[in-house]
Amino acid sequence: MSLRHAVGLLSRPKAEWGAIRERRYRAARSFVTHTAVLALIPAIAGYVGTTRTGWRIGAGAAVRLTEESASRIAVLSYLAMLAATFAVAWAIHWMSRTYGARQPYGQCYALATWTATPLFLVGVIQLQPILWMNLIVGLPVLAYTIYLFYLGVPVMMEIPEERGFLFSSAVLAFGLVALVALLALTVLLWSSGFGPSFTY
Repeated sequence: MSLRHAVGLLSRPKAEWGAIRERRYRAARSFVTHTAVLALIPAIAGYVGTTRTGWRIGAGAAVRLTEESASRIAVLSYLAMLAATFAVAWAIHWMSRTYGARQPYGQCYALATWTATPLFLVGVIQLQPILWMNLIVGLPVLAYTIYLFYLGVPVMMEIPEERGFLFSSAVLAFGLVALVALLALTVLLWSSGFGPSFTY
């Protein structure tokens, strides 16, 4: 079922949102069958890419992370993706009353986790941790993810498209603030001795 929805969101997103809405997923089911599995893709790919492939700065030798450092970062990034999905779902549920969309938390979580599907799938490019390549591939996928969210909110929350646009924008603003907070936390952790360890 997860694979079918994932393909549908990439090929016929509006119709697939309707199919997801009709399934009335519970948060636990969406987590087990979708989020917990797909969030492994970027975490594992990042671990392999930073320990085996590495990246080059200029014409120098490849820079890699130690296995211990990479595994710690992979676990933390996996947990951060799970937490982010729950946080966005909570924000959707919390804001839903303001926009006249009284949906259960499970529906809000399904919206959050299925929206993140393209981001989870594109995580496979971390096998080659090259910044310019990640940007070229990642930015269009991020744009499509935002499009998916704007398309999915009115369908999943069963509200008019005009209200859905405002609702989506409010949740997106919450997501951006949360991202900045996460980046600040990362800087604090790195400066406290939790930064990556490199091998050359």
